[in-house]
Amino acid sequence: MSPWMLYGANGYTGQLIAREAVRCGLAPTLAGRDSSKIGALAQELGLLHRVFALDQADDTADHLRGMALVLHCAGPFSATGAPMMEHCLRSGAHYLDITGEIDVFEQAHARNARAQAAGVLLCPGVGFDVVPTDCVAAALKDTLPEATHLRLGFDTRSAVSPGTAKTAAEGIALGGRVRRDGRIVRVPHGYRTRRIDFGDGVRTAVTIGWGDVSTAFHTTDIPNIEVYAAVPPAAALAAKLGFLLEPLMAVPLVRDAVTRRTGAVRGPDAAARAGRPSFVWGEAEAAGLRRTCRMRTANGYDFTVSSALGVVSSVLGRPPPAGFCTPSRLMGKNFASALPGSSAMIVT
Repeated sequence: MSPWMLYGANGYTGQLIAREAVRCGLAPTLAGRDSSKIGALAQELGLLHRVFALDQADDTADHLRGMALVLHCAGPFSATGAPMMEHCLRSGAHYLDITGEIDVFEQAHARNARAQAAGVLLCPGVGFDVVPTDCVAAALKDTLPEATHLRLGFDTRSAVSPGTAKTAAEGIALGGRVRRDGRIVRVPHGYRTRRIDFGDGVRTAVTIGWGDVSTAFHTTDIPNIEVYAAVPPAAALAAKLGFLLEPLMAVPLVRDAVTRRTGAVRGPDAAARAGRPSFVWGEAEAAGLRRTCRMRTANGYDFTVSSALGVVSSVLGRPPPAGFCTPSRLMGKNFASALPGSSAMIVT
């Protein structure tokens, strides 16, 4: 199999992916900025490793040379995604990541022509963010081709990793976002609340600025898109008050102080992950017609591991299309339901 790189391998999700890759007989080159952590993990797993930062342009180009693919796991991707995409375009390596950040998907889409010319695939979001919801979006589009409105969402009650906590904290300053008449527009935090049965009982849910606001449009061409997350009722109220924090989080000193605090967060262990599956929901609407789709998946982190490695194996196993691609367009709408711990998608 062609050589490939796992960048950000010392992070919570990166380590999960590295260990599962070895268990599956894969041998990524581990990479990241932290020499001691990357080196120790590589020695433990019997893998090669490289140490470099993404702002070292010449150095990064040297390290990516010869790599067929990079699976980028070092967030927040709003800061790291664009530099890594640029390095991949210059070196000819396909780019995958596990982001759920709208701006990263839009950055990748903006590089579509360059990626096609370079013969490079750009496919962000190959983990729980946004594979299952993207597959649900594709299934609903097939079921209701004339749909004008699409609503997606998930119910996951897992603890979060440091990287997820940091991304969420930094995202406060961006506010909420939806797609309206084909355009991404900013809306207040939690500007819509509704009760949704994601597949494990009815729960309160609020709109969030999730990656599907970008990807589901590129997958389906449906012009109006909202994404919901299940939250406790008190959290729904807190989400609506999030606008109070936006000005504060826009101040670098405040934002840096908050994100530093996320370093104390510890991701869930294997037992905690196993006991908390996730539930995914979607709803498409057109001229009074409505279709709903639901599925269950493994815990979001376990899903990310199997999904990301599934995409890696596919891309390395056959030439992928060049340019920007969403996960369901690359892997097919049934990809999510074929992964460990997932149910079939049920459309009603």
